[in-house]
Amino acid sequence: MSYEFTNDWFGTTARFLWDQLIPQINPTRILEVGSYEGRSTCFLIEKLGNKHLELFIRCVDTWEGGAEHQGTDMSLVEQRFFGNIGIAERSVAAQINIQVSKGRSDIELAKLLPTHIGYYDFVYIDGSHHASDVLCDALLAFRMLRVGGVMCFDDYMWQNARVVDPLRCPKLAIDTFTLLHARDMRVLPTIPTQIFLEKLA
Repeated sequence: MSYEFTNDWFGTTARFLWDQLIPQINPTRILEVGSYEGRSTCFLIEKLGNKHLELFIRCVDTWEGGAEHQGTDMSLVEQRFFGNIGIAERSVAAQINIQVSKGRSDIELAKLLPTHIGYYDFVYIDGSHHASDVLCDALLAFRMLRVGGVMCFDDYMWQNARVVDPLRCPKLAIDTFTLLHARDMRVLPTIPTQIFLEKLA
């Protein structure tokens, strides 16, 4: 059985970088905000599932989509997510523990925060494109990232082709976040489309 993906955004913009960085980070506890069809989740399972005995991944998504998903049947996207990660789990030796929090990321992350401070090794922010949402996700998730852990933002240079509005793009939020946390993180050299940072304190 093979994966069912309807696009290759991850493969064309990020995979070559993740091939290099993820083995160096070598996480066992992962938080992913925005999972869609599970392409990045499956990559993490494939890359890490034969290196560790256990792997924990928390996926947070509404599976309702945003403005850019108009005309997309998001219930089918959600079905493909579960089908794809099931295939990935069966392809590796590790015990994979995937927990799915279905709902708005601000609400779901706030629920996790009291018991997950400093818990995750790797956090991937790839949910909403709206700056206010991205900033909220980052601020909550950073508290749950351990010192020495790495956070990745997707879509740094993304913008809606029809409406160029900085408030509807991730870049403003990511720039603001890195300014707010300039003393306790460092930005790793990567590519223009994604920002990786290491938590220092």
